[in-house]
Amino acid sequence: MSTSAGHAWEVPRLPVSVGALIFDTSGRLLVLDPTYKSGWTLPGGQMESDGETPWDACRREVREECALVVEHGRLRCVDFLHPRPGHDGGLRLLFDCGEITEEAASRIVVQAGEIAEARFVDEETAFRLLSGPIRRRLQATLRSPGVIYLEDGRPVDAVPSAPA
Repeated sequence: MSTSAGHAWEVPRLPVSVGALIFDTSGRLLVLDPTYKSGWTLPGGQMESDGETPWDACRREVREECALVVEHGRLRCVDFLHPRPGHDGGLRLLFDCGEITEEAASRIVVQAGEIAEARFVDEETAFRLLSGPIRRRLQATLRSPGVIYLEDGRPVDAVPSAPA
């Protein structure tokens, strides 16, 4: 909390999470089946509050959840989720981390106790497996050639997609 001219004000804190789009050589997307929530998800998770950057969080989460080392990525999506009962809302960022080789895919090891399964799936299967907000975010991202801004997984007309 800070004060200014005798008025106390608090800097808002907003949860930030990151996700990674990782593809195999056939163009299929890596999805994970977490044990702690229903539905499938993308590799990723919460950014730490110790000064970790979104990109560092993306690389850390991918390493922790499936033992892959991500070295390159491109920001593809910023999604603002409004708070609702039981959910803080926050920012969700998606990084396109590109394609991995068959050898790298064979070295995937899921995080014990947190991830039940990892698999590469085509777009249609990904859209069926992923939960609503993640599915909408992924659909909008894959339709946009550049970086896209969303609110609750939906494009905002006043903020057009940035060119690739």
